[in-house]
Amino acid sequence: MFSSFKVKVKMQKQNTDVHGIKYRSGLHCTARVLQTEGVKGLYRGATSSFLGVAFESSLLFGIYSQIKQSLEGGLQSGKPQSSVIIPSAAIGGGIISFVLCPSELVKCRMQVLGTDSLVPKSSRYNGPLDCALKTFKTEGVTGIFRGGFTTLLRESIGNAVFFSTYESVRYYMHLQLKDASSNQNNLTDVGVGIMSGGLSGIAFWSAVLPFDVAKTIIQTAPDRNSTRNPFQILKSIYRRSGLKGCYTGLGPTIVRAFPANAAAIVTWELAVKILGVKRE
Repeated sequence: MFSSFKVKVKMQKQNTDVHGIKYRSGLHCTARVLQTEGVKGLYRGATSSFLGVAFESSLLFGIYSQIKQSLEGGLQSGKPQSSVIIPSAAIGGGIISFVLCPSELVKCRMQVLGTDSLVPKSSRYNGPLDCALKTFKTEGVTGIFRGGFTTLLRESIGNAVFFSTYESVRYYMHLQLKDASSNQNNLTDVGVGIMSGGLSGIAFWSAVLPFDVAKTIIQTAPDRNSTRNPFQILKSIYRRSGLKGCYTGLGPTIVRAFPANAAAIVTWELAVKILGVKRE
Protein backbone atom coordinates (compact mmCIF):
# COMPACT_ATOMS: atom_id res chain seq x y z
CA MET A 1 0.00 0.00 0.00
CA PHE A 2 2.94 2.35 0.54
CA SER A 3 3.64 2.36 -3.21
CA SER A 4 0.34 4.21 -3.77
CA PHE A 5 1.65 6.98 -1.46
CA LYS A 6 4.74 7.24 -3.65
CA VAL A 7 2.59 7.55 -6.78
CA LYS A 8 0.33 10.11 -5.12
CA VAL A 9 3.24 12.32 -4.06
CA LYS A 10 4.94 12.13 -7.48
CA MET A 11 1.70 13.03 -9.25
CA GLN A 12 0.96 15.89 -6.86
CA LYS A 13 4.40 17.39 -7.30
CA GLN A 14 4.82 16.94 -11.05
CA ASN A 15 1.26 17.34 -12.35
CA THR A 16 0.66 20.60 -10.51
CA ASP A 17 3.92 22.13 -11.71
CA VAL A 18 3.81 25.09 -14.08
CA HIS A 19 5.27 22.89 -16.84
CA GLY A 20 2.06 20.85 -17.04
CA ILE A 21 1.00 17.20 -16.87
CA LYS A 22 3.82 14.69 -16.60
CA TYR A 23 1.83 11.62 -15.54
CA ARG A 24 -1.42 10.76 -17.35
CA SER A 25 -2.69 8.52 -14.55
CA GLY A 26 -1.66 6.60 -11.44
CA LEU A 27 -0.83 3.57 -13.58
CA HIS A 28 1.35 5.64 -15.89
CA CYS A 29 3.17 7.14 -12.92
CA THR A 30 3.75 3.67 -11.42
CA ALA A 31 5.16 2.39 -14.72
CA ARG A 32 7.51 5.38 -15.00
CA VAL A 33 8.78 4.91 -11.44
CA LEU A 34 9.40 1.20 -12.06
CA GLN A 35 11.19 2.01 -15.31
CA THR A 36 13.47 4.70 -13.88
CA GLU A 37 13.90 3.64 -10.23
CA GLY A 38 12.91 -0.02 -10.08
CA VAL A 39 10.71 -1.67 -7.45
CA LYS A 40 12.84 -0.10 -4.73
CA GLY A 41 11.80 3.31 -5.99
CA LEU A 42 8.16 2.65 -5.06
CA TYR A 43 9.18 2.23 -1.42
CA ARG A 44 11.63 5.11 -1.15
CA GLY A 45 11.02 7.00 2.09
CA ALA A 46 9.00 4.12 3.57
CA THR A 47 10.93 3.94 6.86
CA SER A 48 10.00 7.38 8.10
CA SER A 49 6.43 6.93 6.93
CA PHE A 50 5.92 3.57 8.67
CA LEU A 51 7.33 4.88 11.95
CA GLY A 52 5.27 8.05 11.77
CA VAL A 53 2.02 6.28 10.86
CA ALA A 54 2.40 3.61 13.56
CA PHE A 55 2.90 6.18 16.32
CA GLU A 56 0.34 8.58 14.86
CA SER A 57 -2.43 5.96 14.62
CA SER A 58 -2.10 4.78 18.21
CA LEU A 59 -1.90 8.38 19.43
CA LEU A 60 -4.89 9.50 17.36
CA PHE A 61 -7.25 6.74 18.47
CA GLY A 62 -6.17 7.13 22.09
CA ILE A 63 -6.69 10.91 22.14
CA TYR A 64 -9.99 10.67 20.29
CA SER A 65 -11.36 8.05 22.69
CA GLN A 66 -10.30 9.98 25.79
CA ILE A 67 -11.67 13.36 24.64
CA LYS A 68 -14.89 11.75 23.42
CA GLN A 69 -15.37 10.01 26.75
CA SER A 70 -14.75 13.27 28.64
CA LEU A 71 -17.22 15.24 26.52
CA GLU A 72 -19.86 12.55 26.95
CA GLY A 73 -19.40 12.80 30.72
CA GLY A 74 -19.69 9.05 31.09
CA LEU A 75 -23.22 9.10 29.58
CA GLN A 76 -23.35 7.24 26.28
CA SER A 77 -26.59 7.87 24.41
CA GLY A 78 -25.83 5.24 21.77
CA LYS A 79 -26.60 7.43 18.76
CA PRO A 80 -23.54 9.32 17.42
CA GLN A 81 -23.40 12.94 18.57
CA SER A 82 -21.70 15.36 16.18
CA SER A 83 -21.16 17.86 19.02
CA VAL A 84 -18.93 15.26 20.69
CA ILE A 85 -17.37 13.44 17.73
CA ILE A 86 -16.26 16.47 15.68
CA PRO A 87 -14.30 18.35 18.40
CA SER A 88 -12.79 15.08 19.71
CA ALA A 89 -11.57 14.10 16.25
CA ALA A 90 -10.45 17.62 15.29
CA ILE A 91 -8.38 18.03 18.47
CA GLY A 92 -6.87 14.58 18.05
CA GLY A 93 -6.03 15.33 14.41
CA GLY A 94 -4.48 18.66 15.34
CA ILE A 95 -2.23 17.05 17.94
CA ILE A 96 -0.99 14.23 15.72
CA SER A 97 -0.20 16.69 12.91
CA PHE A 98 2.93 17.64 14.90
CA VAL A 99 4.08 14.02 14.64
CA LEU A 100 3.07 13.57 11.02
CA CYS A 101 4.56 16.77 9.59
CA PRO A 102 8.28 15.90 10.04
CA SER A 103 7.86 12.26 8.98
CA GLU A 104 5.87 13.23 5.88
CA LEU A 105 8.33 15.96 4.99
CA VAL A 106 11.15 13.41 4.98
CA LYS A 107 9.01 10.94 3.02
CA CYS A 108 8.01 13.51 0.38
CA ARG A 109 11.54 14.85 -0.07
CA MET A 110 12.96 11.36 -0.38
CA GLN A 111 10.38 10.46 -3.01
CA VAL A 112 10.52 13.64 -5.07
CA LEU A 113 13.97 15.18 -4.56
CA GLY A 114 16.00 12.15 -3.52
CA THR A 115 16.26 10.72 -7.02
CA ASP A 116 15.58 13.73 -9.23
CA SER A 117 18.30 13.95 -11.88
CA LEU A 118 17.84 17.74 -11.96
CA VAL A 119 18.85 17.99 -8.31
CA PRO A 120 22.63 18.21 -7.70
CA LYS A 121 24.14 15.07 -6.14
CA SER A 122 25.23 17.08 -3.12
CA SER A 123 21.58 17.91 -2.44
CA ARG A 124 20.27 14.36 -2.75
CA TYR A 125 19.60 12.12 0.23
CA ASN A 126 21.19 8.80 1.16
CA GLY A 127 18.32 7.89 3.47
CA PRO A 128 15.58 9.26 5.78
CA LEU A 129 18.05 10.19 8.53
CA ASP A 130 20.33 11.96 6.06
CA CYS A 131 17.31 13.86 4.72
CA ALA A 132 16.21 14.93 8.22
CA LEU A 133 19.72 16.02 9.21
CA LYS A 134 20.32 17.99 5.99
CA THR A 135 16.94 19.70 6.35
CA PHE A 136 17.64 20.62 9.97
CA LYS A 137 21.16 21.82 9.13
CA THR A 138 20.08 24.06 6.25
CA GLU A 139 16.62 25.17 7.39
CA GLY A 140 16.54 24.67 11.16
CA VAL A 141 13.50 23.58 13.19
CA THR A 142 11.13 25.57 10.98
CA GLY A 143 12.39 23.54 8.03
CA ILE A 144 11.54 20.23 9.70
CA PHE A 145 8.02 21.52 10.36
CA ARG A 146 7.59 23.06 6.92
CA GLY A 147 3.97 22.56 5.89
CA GLY A 148 2.88 22.21 9.52
CA PHE A 149 -0.13 24.52 9.23
CA THR A 150 -1.38 22.70 6.13
CA THR A 151 -0.89 19.32 7.84
CA LEU A 152 -2.85 20.59 10.84
CA LEU A 153 -5.72 21.69 8.58
CA ARG A 154 -5.71 18.36 6.76
CA GLU A 155 -5.66 16.27 9.92
CA SER A 156 -8.15 18.27 12.01
CA ILE A 157 -10.74 18.61 9.22
CA GLY A 158 -10.04 15.17 7.77
CA ASN A 159 -10.36 13.31 11.06
CA ALA A 160 -13.57 15.17 11.94
CA VAL A 161 -14.97 13.80 8.66
CA PHE A 162 -13.37 10.37 9.23
CA PHE A 163 -14.75 9.73 12.71
CA SER A 164 -18.16 11.26 11.92
CA THR A 165 -18.48 8.85 9.00
CA TYR A 166 -17.11 5.92 11.00
CA GLU A 167 -19.38 6.39 14.02
CA SER A 168 -22.48 6.91 11.83
CA VAL A 169 -21.85 3.96 9.50
CA ARG A 170 -20.99 1.71 12.45
CA TYR A 171 -24.10 2.73 14.41
CA TYR A 172 -26.57 2.30 11.55
CA MET A 173 -25.05 -0.97 10.32
CA HIS A 174 -25.27 -2.48 13.81
CA LEU A 175 -28.83 -1.15 14.08
CA GLN A 176 -29.84 -2.79 10.80
CA LEU A 177 -28.13 -6.07 11.68
CA LYS A 178 -29.75 -6.05 15.13
CA ASP A 179 -33.18 -5.67 13.57
CA ALA A 180 -32.48 -8.39 11.02
CA SER A 181 -30.99 -10.92 13.42
CA SER A 182 -30.10 -11.19 17.07
CA ASN A 183 -27.06 -13.38 16.30
CA GLN A 184 -24.25 -10.88 16.00
CA ASN A 185 -20.87 -12.59 16.17
CA ASN A 186 -17.23 -11.69 15.72
CA LEU A 187 -17.47 -12.17 11.94
CA THR A 188 -20.31 -9.62 11.81
CA ASP A 189 -18.22 -7.15 13.82
CA VAL A 190 -15.31 -7.59 11.40
CA GLY A 191 -17.62 -6.96 8.45
CA VAL A 192 -18.96 -3.78 10.05
CA GLY A 193 -15.40 -2.69 10.84
CA ILE A 194 -14.30 -3.22 7.24
CA MET A 195 -17.18 -1.23 5.78
CA SER A 196 -17.14 1.60 8.33
CA GLY A 197 -13.34 1.92 8.21
CA GLY A 198 -13.08 1.72 4.43
CA LEU A 199 -15.84 4.27 3.78
CA SER A 200 -14.39 6.60 6.43
CA GLY A 201 -10.99 6.50 4.74
CA ILE A 202 -12.55 7.44 1.41
CA ALA A 203 -14.51 10.26 3.09
CA PHE A 204 -11.31 11.56 4.74
CA TRP A 205 -9.34 11.88 1.52
CA SER A 206 -12.28 13.13 -0.53
CA ALA A 207 -12.65 16.00 1.93
CA VAL A 208 -9.02 17.05 2.38
CA LEU A 209 -6.97 15.86 -0.62
CA PRO A 210 -6.49 19.47 -1.85
CA PHE A 211 -4.71 20.29 1.43
CA ASP A 212 -2.51 17.23 0.87
CA VAL A 213 -1.65 18.47 -2.63
CA ALA A 214 -0.69 21.87 -1.20
CA LYS A 215 1.35 20.22 1.58
CA THR A 216 3.36 18.16 -0.91
CA ILE A 217 4.22 21.29 -2.91
CA ILE A 218 5.16 23.26 0.22
CA GLN A 219 7.38 20.49 1.62
CA THR A 220 9.20 19.75 -1.64
CA ALA A 221 9.66 23.33 -2.89
CA PRO A 222 13.39 23.90 -3.60
CA ASP A 223 13.07 27.59 -2.78
CA ARG A 224 13.11 28.09 0.99
CA ASN A 225 11.29 31.41 0.64
CA SER A 226 8.40 30.05 -1.42
CA THR A 227 4.92 30.52 0.01
CA ARG A 228 3.61 28.23 2.74
CA ASN A 229 0.04 29.46 2.35
CA PRO A 230 -2.04 26.44 1.18
CA PHE A 231 -4.93 28.61 -0.03
CA GLN A 232 -2.62 30.67 -2.22
CA ILE A 233 -1.12 27.50 -3.70
CA LEU A 234 -4.51 25.90 -4.35
CA LYS A 235 -5.77 29.10 -5.94
CA SER A 236 -2.81 29.02 -8.31
CA ILE A 237 -3.39 25.32 -9.15
CA TYR A 238 -7.12 25.91 -9.69
CA ARG A 239 -6.34 28.76 -12.06
CA ARG A 240 -4.07 26.48 -14.14
CA SER A 241 -5.76 23.09 -13.91
CA GLY A 242 -9.20 23.58 -12.36
CA LEU A 243 -10.69 21.38 -9.64
CA LYS A 244 -9.02 18.31 -11.16
CA GLY A 245 -5.61 19.80 -10.37
CA CYS A 246 -6.56 20.28 -6.72
CA TYR A 247 -7.46 16.59 -6.55
CA THR A 248 -4.31 15.29 -8.24
CA GLY A 249 -3.51 11.77 -7.04
CA LEU A 250 -7.10 10.96 -6.02
CA GLY A 251 -7.07 7.61 -7.85
CA PRO A 252 -4.12 5.93 -6.07
CA THR A 253 -5.19 7.56 -2.79
CA ILE A 254 -8.69 6.05 -2.91
CA VAL A 255 -7.28 2.67 -3.96
CA ARG A 256 -5.22 2.65 -0.77
CA ALA A 257 -7.76 4.36 1.51
CA PHE A 258 -10.40 1.63 1.72
CA PRO A 259 -8.24 -1.40 2.64
CA ALA A 260 -5.78 0.56 4.81
CA ASN A 261 -8.46 2.21 6.93
CA ALA A 262 -10.61 -0.91 7.04
CA ALA A 263 -7.62 -2.79 8.50
CA ALA A 264 -6.94 0.04 10.98
CA ILE A 265 -10.53 0.07 12.29
CA VAL A 266 -10.78 -3.72 12.55
CA THR A 267 -7.49 -3.79 14.48
CA TRP A 268 -8.61 -0.97 16.77
CA GLU A 269 -11.98 -2.58 17.52
CA LEU A 270 -10.28 -5.92 18.18
CA ALA A 271 -7.85 -4.24 20.60
CA VAL A 272 -10.75 -2.49 22.36
CA LYS A 273 -12.55 -5.82 22.76
CA ILE A 274 -9.45 -7.64 24.04
CA LEU A 275 -8.75 -4.87 26.56
CA GLY A 276 -12.34 -5.01 27.75
CA VAL A 277 -13.11 -1.37 27.00
CA LYS A 278 -16.86 -0.77 27.05
CA ARG A 279 -18.43 0.89 24.02
CA GLU A 280 -21.97 1.99 23.32
